[in-house]
Amino acid sequence: MYEDKTLTCKECGAEFVFTAGEQEFYAEKGFVNEPQRCKSCRDARKNASKASREMYTATCASCGGEAKVPFQPREDRPVYCSECFAKMREE
Repeated sequence: MYEDKTLTCKECGAEFVFTAGEQEFYAEKGFVNEPQRCKSCRDARKNASKASREMYTATCASCGGEAKVPFQPREDRPVYCSECFAKMREE
């Protein structure tokens, strides 16, 4: 029913393929317009609108290693590195 189409990105001018599977997905979601940007330009637009998070450095309460966290650590709460936090969640 659907066939791959070659479209031109309005952002960078590169050609990209709008696959039959993508067309079917768009139809299921009720989208009526074809994509106007290639995947890399769509991703760049999504990421540009996201505010970059400030990361804070803390000492892991379990292993003593360095932990980077997206919140201001407080003295009354333990902070864990990613590895130790994952281990705790498994338990």
